[in-house]
Amino acid sequence: MTIIICPGINNPALTEKFVTCLYDKITDGLVGNNYVNLLTVPADGILPLSGLHIFEFLRHRLKSNLDPVTFIGFSAGVVGAIAAAHLWQLQSGKVEAFIAIDGWGVPLLGDFPIYRMSHDYFTHWSSLVLGSGQYNFYADPAVEHLQMWENPQAVQGWLVDSKIDPPYQQRLSAVEFLHKVILAKEL
Repeated sequence: MTIIICPGINNPALTEKFVTCLYDKITDGLVGNNYVNLLTVPADGILPLSGLHIFEFLRHRLKSNLDPVTFIGFSAGVVGAIAAAHLWQLQSGKVEAFIAIDGWGVPLLGDFPIYRMSHDYFTHWSSLVLGSGQYNFYADPAVEHLQMWENPQAVQGWLVDSKIDPPYQQRLSAVEFLHKVILAKEL
């Protein structure tokens, strides 16, 4: 399993905290030949906005575009990540999932599973018109934007199945939502 981490324009220490938390959560309980490859895209300057930069990074780091990948983009990194996901597919690559963490204002469309995670209900609600998947997450109580990236295990909120009326909701943490999407394949 390969997960591509596309940070925003933020302090690299926050990205390191996110990667450590994510790795600890998804490798807990893995047995056998399960292997997790977390690749963090360099985020110098405005590079998180460049889908071509992220795509080239993948081409150089992965042996084959046949490897299925999951993209996780944060903030401005969502812009480059969604473009890179489409480029990856155009080159016969498989996108298992695309997770946008606080990608407010970024249109998300694709023929792969898309999940939005938001730091508050307003961001969640107002982003849905720009594309989302069936399952999304929003923090409740609301948290600061950077807290979603720095400390996802401490962010509580709601998994929302927005395709049914009334929407189904389940209480969990942001990192538990990521676990469900990436490993459990429950969504």
